[in-house]
Amino acid sequence: MNIAIVGTGYVGLVSGTCFAELGAHVFCVDTDREKIEKLKSGIMPIYEPGLENLVLKNQKAGRLLFTTDLVSCLNNVEILFIAVGTPPSEDGSADLSHVINVAKTVGANIEKYLLVVTKSTVPVGSSKLVRKAIDDELAKRGKKIDFDIASNPEFLKEGDAISDFMKPDRVVVGVETEKARELMAGLYAPMLLNNFRVIFMDIPSAEMTKYAANGMLAARISYMNEIANLCEKVGADAAMVRKGIGTDTRIGNKFLYPGAGYGGSCFPKDVKALIKTGHDFGSDMTLLESVEEVNEKQKKILFKKFYDFYKGDIKGKKAAIWGLSYKPGTDDMREAPALTLIDQLLKAGCTVKAYDPVAMEEGKKRLGSSIEYGDDIYSVLDGADVLFHVTEWKEFRMPDWKKVHELMKKPLLIDGRGVFNKTDLEGFSYLKIG
Repeated sequence: MNIAIVGTGYVGLVSGTCFAELGAHVFCVDTDREKIEKLKSGIMPIYEPGLENLVLKNQKAGRLLFTTDLVSCLNNVEILFIAVGTPPSEDGSADLSHVINVAKTVGANIEKYLLVVTKSTVPVGSSKLVRKAIDDELAKRGKKIDFDIASNPEFLKEGDAISDFMKPDRVVVGVETEKARELMAGLYAPMLLNNFRVIFMDIPSAEMTKYAANGMLAARISYMNEIANLCEKVGADAAMVRKGIGTDTRIGNKFLYPGAGYGGSCFPKDVKALIKTGHDFGSDMTLLESVEEVNEKQKKILFKKFYDFYKGDIKGKKAAIWGLSYKPGTDDMREAPALTLIDQLLKAGCTVKAYDPVAMEEGKKRLGSSIEYGDDIYSVLDGADVLFHVTEWKEFRMPDWKKVHELMKKPLLIDGRGVFNKTDLEGFSYLKIG
């Protein structure tokens, strides 16, 4: 089967590569010429474990092609996926301009039947806008060409996206016609053969499923963070509480780890968009508004612990930071808790030196010369008055604590992920969440 995926960001590149691995012939399309040229040369625009090898393998096999010319491949494919960005607008709604631009290009150039699938995260009702944009362009041409719209939201976790795609919990597909269903069933046939769950439903339900899932996960994170903060005040241990409630089969143990707040490309954006959708339709999303409020407060909690420890006397203090990305396994720093922390530290007159195993280049793009950057976990520690552990990369788990202690001016460790054993931290002042 020949397919095209428009957008070579996280979702588009991973999905296109994995579809090629499943045997489809895939055109990955992007307007960013420099990115496409780099991809042709095997240079990845994002960090994702296992992705580079799969891209090179399927390029070599001729199943994965990169191009900036959507029009040239449009009439050579049966399915076109829209996987472009839908960043939040100022009012929190998803910006659909890139999605609509792709739809307009489709309408202006198709000559035969095409199934157009939104894979970008879009609000409920977006499929109608995509259909209208295509219809309007066809009308300008005086053409009547049959096409279908479908929704196929992604549920990929950054850092484990290849496995999530190839061995999914479920694949959600929203369709309107039997023809569209048959095409999508054919594309996902390898997964159907392996008994993975491909769930067909109507398009609005598929669009809502993506937002509902991310809203629920964000709510669990914010809930556990509130519980952890209360644990500190009443003398309870949040780690024990997490184990106690996580063994309840009605609750489960995932997304119950207290920390410095959620970030990334999905949860913050999708929570905002779902709140905005609720407002647009007269259905207040009171719970999600609280989830967002809790998360914004939680991102400031590491700085507060530092500020309180030094009783406000922090101007001129040196801060070392382990971890810049919003989670391990990715270089993504969108809405990362580290950014909030660094902003607070700089405004308070502190100096900052940070290290991340993967996100250093992204950090330099975002932060420039406002902070210093280390080459490894120890190079940020010299003369530091505090060490913040922000992202739980595995290489931070078992450092030489004696060396850390010797390098720091003040052995204060503020653990934003709660992964260290206090018995290993002799001589340290150790603060953690919960």
